[in-house]
Amino acid sequence: MPTPILMPALSPTMEEGTLAKWKVKVGDKVASGDVIAEIETDKATMEVEAVDEGVVGQILVPAGTEHVKVNATIAVLLGDGENRGDIGKAPKANGGSAPLPAGELSAKRTEEAHAKAAPAPSARNASGAAPTPQAAEEKSRASDRIHASPLARRLARAAGIDLAALKGSGPHGRIVKRDIDAAPKGAIAAKAPAAPAIAPASVDPRLYPADSYTAVKLDGMRKVIARRLTQSFNNEVPHFPLNIDVELTKLLEARAALNAVSPKEGEDAYKLSVNDFVIKASAMALKKVPAANATFTDDAILLHKHADIGVAVAIEGGLITPIVWKAETKGLKRISAEIKDMAARARVKKLKPEEYQGGTFSVSNLGMFGITSFASIVNQPHGAIMSVGAGEDRAVVRNGAIVIRNVMTVTLTCDHRVVDGAVGAAFLAAFKGYIEEPASMLL
Repeated sequence: MPTPILMPALSPTMEEGTLAKWKVKVGDKVASGDVIAEIETDKATMEVEAVDEGVVGQILVPAGTEHVKVNATIAVLLGDGENRGDIGKAPKANGGSAPLPAGELSAKRTEEAHAKAAPAPSARNASGAAPTPQAAEEKSRASDRIHASPLARRLARAAGIDLAALKGSGPHGRIVKRDIDAAPKGAIAAKAPAAPAIAPASVDPRLYPADSYTAVKLDGMRKVIARRLTQSFNNEVPHFPLNIDVELTKLLEARAALNAVSPKEGEDAYKLSVNDFVIKASAMALKKVPAANATFTDDAILLHKHADIGVAVAIEGGLITPIVWKAETKGLKRISAEIKDMAARARVKKLKPEEYQGGTFSVSNLGMFGITSFASIVNQPHGAIMSVGAGEDRAVVRNGAIVIRNVMTVTLTCDHRVVDGAVGAAFLAAFKGYIEEPASMLL
């Protein structure tokens, strides 16, 4: 009996996704473990592997389709001795024996589409027979037969490089990242003429004529960010900010001393940032004030055993928070390496869901942009998020005298249901102590 291929859930919270690309076509034989498609979620693009073996009998969801629900049937796999006429007998996704939802109708529509796409009777192949629908489909998919890794395709698309002009250096001639990096100027695809401006349905043309702006379509990530933060800000999380100034004098001295003894190159080389100290100090402060390392649920408050710190990283189209798990157990060098690695992979959407989902606390640092103070929106299900501003020289009073010190302002936004004012203040006091006396993080 034909086997339905279902839209996979790539994470525990995934409800729908975009079927970005099929790596197989009707008639292809696949084995368990073969990559058959690419699925885009709000945060990442991932390859999907076949669970069963057989021949692709029908593709129900075309490449590029958005909002495909988890567990929806996206294709049908045929076993030994089965043909496309058996597709209507395939079990439902829930294991029943009835035909697939809309399976026969989809098959009929597919056949009709093939019939419409078929050439006129006068068009014959070398043997005198008319091309089959399958041959027409193969011809239409010729451009997809270029063997290239998902990363290479994304880099080529961003750089305007024509993959057909490249020769792959990967296994079996597959185009990989190094081929994109080494692409000759002649591989740059000519830009297509600009399409006429079309106003999105939600835009009032009386306010903004269609030719007065460029509309950038909302992707899954931006939609999720908008929905979650709107819920957090307006309805679900009663939040409040707490501000504190911390002096960076000793931290900057310690950072300079540690970076000075780093090897210049090699696996052991490192370059610590102020943010690495911030992550470590946050983790230590959460362990010292465990009530701040908490999550609110309808039934209970979860007091977490480890400080799993989400680090906000800006990527194209939005924001993602890869997590430094058990940050209180890790040294500055390891924290620095993990953040650099995850940030780089986040920018090309190669993070795994388990690397950015969950966590207990967030840190957002805009100091590198010169922002001195700001307040972030709580990133549920975390109980708080800390916003870090730029360190700058300020006039401060020490022992009755005005002196110049490098000072940084941080703002803790708390979910008042779980982190109240006293707990938030205790956390910031502990954080301040670790930042101003970085050697105390070694105790």
